Amino acid sequence: MRYGLEEVSLLIIDESHRCLKNYAYTFVVRNYKINSKYKQVLGLTASPGTEKKIIEDIAKNLGIETIEIRTRESVDVKPYLKELKFKTIGIEFPEEFKIITAHIRKMYQRKIEELKNRKLLFLPPTKTNILKLQGKIMSQINTGDKNFNVLSGASACAQAIKLAYLIELLETQTLYSANNYIKSMFEQASQNKSKAVKHIINNPEFKKAYILINELLVKKKEHPKIFELKNIVEERIKNNLKHKMIIFSQYRDTVIKIAQELNMIEGINAKVFVGQAKKANTGLSQKEQQEIMEQFKRGDINVITATSIAEEGLDIPEVNAVIFYEPIPSAIRKIQRAGRTARLMNGELIILMTLDTLDEIFYYAARSKEKKMYQAIDAIKKDIAEGKSFLQEEKTENKQKTLF
Repeated sequence: MRYGLEEVSLLIIDESHRCLKNYAYTFVVRNYKINSKYKQVLGLTASPGTEKKIIEDIAKNLGIETIEIRTRESVDVKPYLKELKFKTIGIEFPEEFKIITAHIRKMYQRKIEELKNRKLLFLPPTKTNILKLQGKIMSQINTGDKNFNVLSGASACAQAIKLAYLIELLETQTLYSANNYIKSMFEQASQNKSKAVKHIINNPEFKKAYILINELLVKKKEHPKIFELKNIVEERIKNNLKHKMIIFSQYRDTVIKIAQELNMIEGINAKVFVGQAKKANTGLSQKEQQEIMEQFKRGDINVITATSIAEEGLDIPEVNAVIFYEPIPSAIRKIQRAGRTARLMNGELIILMTLDTLDEIFYYAARSKEKKMYQAIDAIKKDIAEGKSFLQEEKTENKQKTLF
């Protein structure tokens, strides 16, 4: 039997930060507003975004007129929350790792200078700006602009992106992840899939870095975060055999390596939790994901090592601790991850941060964006209070509030 929208008097949209562009939520709300006789919408999200314009767009798509915000410190919320302990652990980046990264950084800086000298890069060389530049250059090439400067810029841009990724793996992830990425580069080069990769692997600086990485792997060295993480997990399991944890990392290779290392510790049963996409035979079907969650609920598994798939939208049981293997520069994703603990019982949030690396940049970027999010919401609330509605064309008879 189909469910008609005509008599629906309240539509509640959870994770309403997704109500943008052509996302399914937008379609549902649009049809609800057309068909319902009693239009009321309540949108809920832990993190609507950091830009005022984006938050306003979400509000327009939802058809709401008032925005409310609550934090853990709000007087009407605080009595119902459990205690959340927060800890950031700074970890020294070993000198031997710094030497390897220096070789790759030297190559990266040369490519950035080349892009500037070719009058192609004018903005700071952030990951986002380089990716945007690559898109712009490829658009030029696809529309027939194939002059030498543009083609050379495309190659320099591709190399810069790959080198930046390798630096991120070395500084914030594991040697295992970095080595796997390098192996994939050699494979691409052998199959003539990428000229940019060929340029990289033939560079003397790259060869020096690769030799040093292999020397560390032979000595069974790893990123110090791995050892810190093992100590944290082992200590908590010893103190409480029923302790449950989720460890987040952005990369599949890293969550695989973390699970392997943790499963060497007595009393720990860790499982990898990733999306369905089949990458190097690591994807999980929906059925497999559900089975892992059931095992986690029963206590058969006490640690889940997960990528972004576990950040939202899943029925994950309450956990004692959430651990960020690396800080992430997204306020939305940081808040979503942290929300996995301290709901029904006291919880702990731990962030591992390698000092003087990209980890620190990402850590402070997320903090800045979170602050900006609250400022954007306050600005919108002020506009509404002053009668500056951003929703003139969407006004309805029934006033309603949406809790963000």
